[in-house]
Amino acid sequence: MNPPIFLVGPRGCGKTTVGLELARACQSQFVDTDRWLQEHADQTIAEIVETEGWESFRARETAALEAVTSPETVIATGGGIILAEYNRQFMREKGIVIYLCAPVATLVARLEAFPEEGQRPALTAKPLSDEVSEVLAERDALYREAAHHVVDASASPEEVVIQIITALRLACAS
Repeated sequence: MNPPIFLVGPRGCGKTTVGLELARACQSQFVDTDRWLQEHADQTIAEIVETEGWESFRARETAALEAVTSPETVIATGGGIILAEYNRQFMREKGIVIYLCAPVATLVARLEAFPEEGQRPALTAKPLSDEVSEVLAERDALYREAAHHVVDASASPEEVVIQIITALRLACAS
C-alpha cells in the first residue's frame, strides 16, 4: 500500500491541479485540505480568518491535515501548512512530501490569471508580486525542510506529474 503524498508550496504553484493529475496517474484518491476544511466548516477560509483569526484557522488546518491523511491519497495542502513544525514533521513521518517550487513571476502570473476570490485573504497589504516574493522568501526554507523531493512546478501540470513519478520511482529504486 502506498503512503500518502503531500504536495506543499505557495499559492499558485499548482498543488490542486497537479494533485488531481497525479492522483489520476497513480489511481489514488485526491484531497485538497483547504477545500475539505471549508466544506466541513461551511465557511470560506477568508470567513474563518475574519471571524476566528489566523491562529484558529491554523489549528483547523492541522485538524484537516490529520483527518485526510490516509494511504493511496494525494493531498494538496494549504500554502501555510508548513508554518507549524508539527505539520512538517507529521507529513514527513506519515508520507512523502513533494515541494512544488516555482519562481515568483510564475506564481504571480498564475494567481493573476486564476484569482481565488474570497478563498484566501491577502497575507499583506502589498501588491501581489511583493506579497508573493515576501511570503516565498519566508517559507521556502520550511517547504524544503518538509520535502522529501523538490520539483520544478513552473512546467506544465503533466510535466510536473512526470517529474514527481520519476522522483518517486528513483526513491523506490535506491
